[in-house]
Amino acid sequence: MLIIGLDIHRAFAEAVAWEEGRLRRLGRVDMRRDLLAAFAAKLSPNDVGVIEATGNATSAAAVVAPHVKKVGIANPKQVFIVAYAKIKTTIDADVLAQLYASGFLPEVWIADEPTQALRRQVTRRNQIVRQRSRLKSVIQSILHSHLIPSCPHADLCGAKGRTWLIEQVVPQDERLAIDRHLREFDRLGEDLQVIERDLVRSALEDEGVKRLMTIPGVDITVALAMKAAIGDVSRFDDPQKLVTYLGLNPSVRQSGQVRPTMGGSPSRAVVMRAACSSRRPGRPLVLPDRCEPSPCGVRARRGQHVAAVATARKLSVVIWHLLRRARVTRGLDPPCMPRSLRDVELKAGSKAVRGQKGAHAYNIKSHREEERRWVEQAEGAYARLVAGWNPRGPKRVGTDAANEARR
Repeated sequence: MLIIGLDIHRAFAEAVAWEEGRLRRLGRVDMRRDLLAAFAAKLSPNDVGVIEATGNATSAAAVVAPHVKKVGIANPKQVFIVAYAKIKTTIDADVLAQLYASGFLPEVWIADEPTQALRRQVTRRNQIVRQRSRLKSVIQSILHSHLIPSCPHADLCGAKGRTWLIEQVVPQDERLAIDRHLREFDRLGEDLQVIERDLVRSALEDEGVKRLMTIPGVDITVALAMKAAIGDVSRFDDPQKLVTYLGLNPSVRQSGQVRPTMGGSPSRAVVMRAACSSRRPGRPLVLPDRCEPSPCGVRARRGQHVAAVATARKLSVVIWHLLRRARVTRGLDPPCMPRSLRDVELKAGSKAVRGQKGAHAYNIKSHREEERRWVEQAEGAYARLVAGWNPRGPKRVGTDAANEARR
């Protein structure tokens, strides 16, 4: 068995072979599908390929995998010799082959084709959203340069915002620039609708996404992004591994300072956004109220930002249980869930049916009142539970009588 190390670049890859404790150069391979497949066809079915995780590593692994026994993708952040190397040539391929031969290569999980397709679609949607936000900022900067205050409406590119834009006095060249940016904004909006329609169609066929949508603060966009980031949830044996994967577990970076790790930054941003909106007024109680400004709450002791991370970490545990156990508890089922699913169906292209008032549980008053009573009961039970808790802090020095009265 040979261990083939591939140091992948944009146009070529350096290949080495580890055999019986010695390295042998195999030369350069052009990073084109036909040439890479021709190189892989010369390998033995018992060989093992090792690739560093880069932008085209997944495609390269898919080409090499049919011709070898296994293809492993190394995590470059954990391979410090590769991450901090000054010379990026055949040294990386040597290191990858030797680490795999010694059993010390940190590998990353290779997602299946549906998960990779979902990740690509979610990435495309995020790119379009960022481009639309950038266009809004450019238009606002044009107005700011001509001493025009901010738009009083919520959406600058909405119907009311555009009516307000027409009334503003700007030079002719700036007016043409604003119109050009608005046309580009509308074109991106059409592309965004096409991508979102494809995403919601896949969501209607995925029960895991529907279960995630039962969490208050998790809409179809957040649910799909989490499903794409997590992939196969069975690879996480316990919820703490998922928390670590999302980068929400605390770690000591300096003496006396405990901060969340930096792994999984894109996924962590999605969970943080869901955590910040999970405690909006009118939403059912889904998590212990870590953001409540009470003496026992995390927000009172550590601040708002630490409380948001704590809530996101707890939310990740809930996501793990929903995906692994494949069931929804009553506390996570908001009364507006049927309406949310109907909105998803409409985005997917379903025909609108009007005149059916009361068809969903959310429109039935008795169901709403029952849900409200259950939420009030749960919040009251939690308030009684934490009423006697003492905040953590330094040990207080005082008389025994004062300490006993305080307890």
